[in-house]
Amino acid sequence: MNSYNKKTNSFVFCIFLLLHLPSIKANEYSFGVVPQFGARKLHAIWKPILNELSKKTGHSFKLIGTKTIPSFEYSFQQGEYDFAYMNPWHSLIAFERQGYVPMVRDNSRKLKGILVVRKDSGITRVKELDGQLVAFPSPNALGASLLIRADLKLLHGINIHPVYVDTHSSVYLNVALKQTKAGGGVYRSFNKQEPIIQSLLETLYETRPMSPHPISAHPRVPKVVVLQVIQAFLEMRDSPEKIRLLEQVPMSEPVRARLEDYLPLKEWNLRDFYVGD
Repeated sequence: MNSYNKKTNSFVFCIFLLLHLPSIKANEYSFGVVPQFGARKLHAIWKPILNELSKKTGHSFKLIGTKTIPSFEYSFQQGEYDFAYMNPWHSLIAFERQGYVPMVRDNSRKLKGILVVRKDSGITRVKELDGQLVAFPSPNALGASLLIRADLKLLHGINIHPVYVDTHSSVYLNVALKQTKAGGGVYRSFNKQEPIIQSLLETLYETRPMSPHPISAHPRVPKVVVLQVIQAFLEMRDSPEKIRLLEQVPMSEPVRARLEDYLPLKEWNLRDFYVGD
């Protein structure tokens, strides 16, 4: 879509909001983010984005952090977030448990899980990990854990001993320090690691690709507010300054997201590897 069409669509959407949707007073909404990184880094990435959303919508957004992915899972399954940035499999669980609906996602890339090993490990084939310790951020991190564990078992027929270490950064550190033979992650978190960590590791394996993380909304959020937030993200595409903020997520090309984008995951037998109720 060219710049002219983007701006035209944005203008038409704004007119629609003004003419057809009821006015709504400004409110504060909670915004949860899956903890792929430490709290300080997540705050640095998301706080400027939420400030921009506030400017564009007139509402305020409170960033809610959790220390671990299981804690984040518990929170969205309890419906504690009005909005949440979550992995694709989480979005299906969140829809089933609370009715969360995907709103916005990145259209510039596909999400893949990766297995990393030390460059000096001598490991060149996935089957060499049979019976070995492999680090993961949590059981249900999609690209970094669920997909990898499913692929290792179902596609490669090997059994590994998973070690759950809470964050993506901890995974890479465990592999770098030789605490485990390999670790699961995704390219966006790997590329944000310190250069010394990256220099010690290499990618051994990539999973099947899927649509990346959506931002989802709880059904209690008024539809007019959901539409305002969607439009705010779409308008950020037209500003190089705002795109630089979104690239940190990363979300270089925000587009509308729908539940249908993630339904194919149900056919990958991931539920057999999901840890939960």
